[in-house]
Amino acid sequence: MACHLRSVSLPSKRQSNEAEIEDELQSLEASISSPSTTIDGLRRLGDVYNQIEEMIHLPSNQVFSAQQRKMLDGEMECSLELIDLCSAMQENFTELKTIIQDLHAALRRGDSASIQVKIQSFTRLAKKAQKQCKKMSKKTTSDKEDCKLIKLLIKARVLTVSLLESTSCHLSQQLVVPKMFLVSKAFQKKRSVVCEEEQLQALECIIGDLENGAELLFRRMIQSRVALLNTLSS
Repeated sequence: MACHLRSVSLPSKRQSNEAEIEDELQSLEASISSPSTTIDGLRRLGDVYNQIEEMIHLPSNQVFSAQQRKMLDGEMECSLELIDLCSAMQENFTELKTIIQDLHAALRRGDSASIQVKIQSFTRLAKKAQKQCKKMSKKTTSDKEDCKLIKLLIKARVLTVSLLESTSCHLSQQLVVPKMFLVSKAFQKKRSVVCEEEQLQALECIIGDLENGAELLFRRMIQSRVALLNTLSS
């Protein structure tokens, strides 16, 4: 008896990868402005770039038209600027942690003048990071390209800049008009000092997590850029 097998059409690895990346990018885009997203968002974007790297290595993504190569060359330039931006953000996070440590010392001394200076330094540095992101966000994008890889690279870039900018914005608001710091009487109350110490420790932990997330993202962006460079050079 003849046996007829029905062929089942399963999604290719490429289609599966693309769908996962798109879903994750959409999820990040929907929650980009939420303070709770910023800490985990950098790690998630790092995972997205890892998936993009895997996608670049697929045989189906080894051949591009002249126009697509031109757009990918443009994305290569943008990726280099994005890597520089991420590196600058890592440095900013390190500086912010140093300022927080100085604030700890000033708080214990009850040095209100020093505290105000350090708070201003913190806010100024966070706003400087915002400006760096805004400059990068002005890069033009195109939604007319049919190549899925290019579309995902563009969307990942735009979201990365948006997340870094959102992170800087949230940080710049952390120590704005800190009344408890500026009221001299507060320094006479041990309970108040302990409370402020705890708040600073929590902020320092947040910045440390952001620094680690930015470092992971930095490495993953470099890896995906190298993979794309190798593909375009072959």
